[in-house]
Amino acid sequence: MPRAPPVCELVPCIVVSVLPVSNCPFCCLLPACDCIWSDWIDMTYPDGSDRNSGDYETFENIWKNYPSWECAKVENISCRAEKFPNIPIADLGQKVQCDVDVGLICNNKDQRPGGMIPMPVCLNYEISVCCTPNKPECLPTPSTTSTTISTPSSTTSSVSPPISTTTPTPTTGETPSSTTPTTTTTTT
Repeated sequence: MPRAPPVCELVPCIVVSVLPVSNCPFCCLLPACDCIWSDWIDMTYPDGSDRNSGDYETFENIWKNYPSWECAKVENISCRAEKFPNIPIADLGQKVQCDVDVGLICNNKDQRPGGMIPMPVCLNYEISVCCTPNKPECLPTPSTTSTTISTPSSTTSSVSPPISTTTPTPTTGETPSSTTPTTTTTTT
């Protein structure tokens, strides 16, 4: 009895080969610890009527408002103005701090009118951060710091004065009653 043709001849077929672990040096990789980009974050809005205000998209503000925000370490950051998302912030003419240590800080008092912005007020900014996953295997191992304090050692040396003793030594000669002193020096 003739057999039906294999299914692979009728329908496209995908062949998957699985290598045994002993032949696969890359099969036992550690979990991915590459940084992961967040969505755009916008925590504050600058108050245009207050010179002491600004826009503060800081990590401190994010953790304050979202205590469950998990970011073990900020590896990279991207900052943009909400109304001008395709223009680099350096081209906007505003004084803005954007870095992986703080996040974004823009103070109204630091702004000057001109360029794209007709008023001395911060634009509303947003940030996206690339975070190391908050997994124990991705976190750096705490290093133990050993501090050694070196103090100069004091060396005391003392010199004892030589001790001199005089011992009379008899001399041979005509007068047996006279002696000539001899000096012997001992140093301790």
